[in-house]
Amino acid sequence: MTSTPTRAAELPPSAPQRSAVFVPGALGRRAVAALSFRNIGAVYVWLVIVVLFSVWAPDTFPTTITVKQVLNGNAVAGLVALSVVPPLAARVFDLSVAYTMSLTSVLTARFLVSAGLGPGAAITLAMAAALLIGVVNGIVVVVLRVDSFIATLATGALIQSLITMVTDDSSITGVQLLAKPFASIAQLDTGGITLPVLYLLLAALAIWFLLEHTATGRRLYATGFNADAARLQGVRTHRLRFLTLVASALLSGFAGIVFASSVGSGSPTAGTPYLLSAYAAAFVGATQLRAGRFNAWGTVLAVLLLGTGITGLGLATSAQWAASLFTGSVLIVALVLTGGRIALPAVLRRRKGIPSSSGAETPAESGPPPVTGKEIRP
Repeated sequence: MTSTPTRAAELPPSAPQRSAVFVPGALGRRAVAALSFRNIGAVYVWLVIVVLFSVWAPDTFPTTITVKQVLNGNAVAGLVALSVVPPLAARVFDLSVAYTMSLTSVLTARFLVSAGLGPGAAITLAMAAALLIGVVNGIVVVVLRVDSFIATLATGALIQSLITMVTDDSSITGVQLLAKPFASIAQLDTGGITLPVLYLLLAALAIWFLLEHTATGRRLYATGFNADAARLQGVRTHRLRFLTLVASALLSGFAGIVFASSVGSGSPTAGTPYLLSAYAAAFVGATQLRAGRFNAWGTVLAVLLLGTGITGLGLATSAQWAASLFTGSVLIVALVLTGGRIALPAVLRRRKGIPSSSGAETPAESGPPPVTGKEIRP
C-alpha cells in the first residue's frame, strides 16, 4: 500500500533506522541466494571433483600444468557448446554443429595444402561453407517447417558425405598447417594459456550480452518459452530461429578452424567427440546462474566442470570408457535437476494444499519454465 505524504511526515524518528538496517539485510539475503547451491551448484560440484582427484592422483592432478591443460584442452569444446546456446534459447536443436566443425576443419586444410591458398583465403572459404550450412538449416527448419532435431541430423549426414568425398576418410596434413600464421591461430600462447581460451571468453561475452542486455535476447527467450505468445506480441520468431541456426553454424565452423590449427591437420571426424559434450554443457549451464535459461557463462562453467572431470579421469585411470560415462552421467543429472528444481516445490504445495502468498506468484509461475526435454522440444 502506497504511503501518502501526510503519513510519511507522521512516521516516528526510529523509522529511518529500521530502513537503514533493512538494506544490509536485503543485500545479505541476495548474496546468500547468489551463492546458494540452487544458483551455482556446479561450482560446488566442481570443487568436490577437484578435491576428489587431488586425493586420487596427488602427484599429477593438483598442479598448474593441469589447470592450463583444462583451459587449453577445453577451449574448442567450449566454442562448440556456446554455438548451441542461441538455438536452444529459441527452442531449436542444431545437431549439425559437429559435422560443420569437421567440414571447416578439412576444407581449411584442403585449401591450404592442395589448393595452395593463403590462410586468409582458406579461412574465408571455409567460413562461407559454414554460413551456407546455417542458411540451409534455417530454410529447412523455418521455411519448410521440418522438425529441427530431424532436419539438422539430416543435414549433418549430408555434410558427412561431403567430408568423405573430400577426404576419403583420411586426415589432411601438410607443412602449411604447421607454419605461421595459420598455426598461430591456436598455438600462440601467453604464460601457457593459448589463444583459443581468449576466443572462448570473447564468444561467451558476446552471447551473454546478446541474451541478457539486448531486446533481441529477450525476444529469443520469449520465443523459446512460448513461441505463439511471442508471435502475438509482434516478435518475429521465424526470423530469430533462422538467425540462431546461422550463428550456430558460424561459431561451430570457427571452432573447426581453431581445431585444425591446434592439431596441425584437417580431421574428417574432428567434431564427432564434441557433440555430446556440447549439449551436456549447455544443459548443465541452464541449471546455473540463470536457472531454467540457457546462458553463456553457465555453459562455460559446465565446460570447465566436465573438462576437469575428464582430465582427472585421464590422469587417474586409463579406462577409455570413463570419459563418456562421466559426460553422460552429468547430462542426466543436469536434466533431472533442471526439471525438478523449479517445478517440484509447486507440485508439493499443490499436494499439501498450501496456497501461495497473497498477490505473489509461486516459483513455478514467477520464473521461466524449467528446461526439460519436454519444454525445449521444437
